[in-house]
Amino acid sequence: MAATLRDVAQRAQVSVRTVSNVVSGYQHVSEQMRRRVHAAIEELDYRPNPVAQTLRTGRTGVLALVVPEIDVPYFAELAREVIDAAAAVGYRVMIDQTGHDHERERRLLTGADRTMLFDGVLFSPLVTRAEVLEMNLSSTMPLVLLGEHEFDGRYDHVAIDNVRAAQDATDHLIGLGRSRIAAIGAQPEENYATPQQRTAGYERALRAAGLEPRRDYLQPAAHYRRADGYHAARELLALPDRPDAIFCYSDLLAMGAMRAVFDAGLEVPDDVAIVGVDDIEEGRYSRPTLSTVSLDTPFIAQHAVARITTRITDPDTPAAELTAPHTVLARESTEHPAG
Repeated sequence: MAATLRDVAQRAQVSVRTVSNVVSGYQHVSEQMRRRVHAAIEELDYRPNPVAQTLRTGRTGVLALVVPEIDVPYFAELAREVIDAAAAVGYRVMIDQTGHDHERERRLLTGADRTMLFDGVLFSPLVTRAEVLEMNLSSTMPLVLLGEHEFDGRYDHVAIDNVRAAQDATDHLIGLGRSRIAAIGAQPEENYATPQQRTAGYERALRAAGLEPRRDYLQPAAHYRRADGYHAARELLALPDRPDAIFCYSDLLAMGAMRAVFDAGLEVPDDVAIVGVDDIEEGRYSRPTLSTVSLDTPFIAQHAVARITTRITDPDTPAAELTAPHTVLARESTEHPAG
């Protein structure tokens, strides 16, 4: 006969309510008590009944992670970290993507598309700050926003300092003695925070070094993919006064840009130094290896999960704004390897 919640409670010598709290991922249980319950669960091979658990607690033990594109390596790596962080506190994760569909994002954010399949949402939207502020987020579903957007403090928000990250990447190129520094990733037809903030940081670094930003050096990219970086870099390399360095707003853009440099008969970094953002695994093994701004995805995932679980158990807790650290990693695409 399958073990029951009561069997686990008797084996662990705790109340049934304590076992239920541990199984449901309730945070306010002592670590000693949590270990006793988990030991009893292992000994009895207890398997919670998800339907009964949902009816009893009103919770499913599932979180939703919503991102624009799951096949983008940054979001794939973020998803892996979120799954690990959620599992550590007893949650599973359902992943969905919006595919750059603004209307779908609005429906998800306002609750029109939500069901009781999950207890809370970790959401990385592309909608602008103004669009979010105009929404009537009347749903009671716990929500944590991810990404580099500017919000008004009503919602938990975990992000990076995008302006500073772009400035640091550009400063790295300036520090190498490069003076004709271009950028790939602007999206002038959209009001997205990410390209706006990265452009602001790029231009701030140039002006601080006495370099005036050039309009023809700021190349747009409809999407942050290799093909977009390739075609944008080809435009830059065709200029009479081609750049000697390129700051790309994502590593995938940088990968495409490096290929364009090689196809033009030039060398990275001798002729054109290139730096990206995200520190995806591909860049660590490319040739040359890719210099990048490494974003602390474990920090983002762990703090996002901590905020959503707190909000699930205490919906009235004040919203928090958390900023993840970043680091510029200099690799072969900007500097020759030692020796």
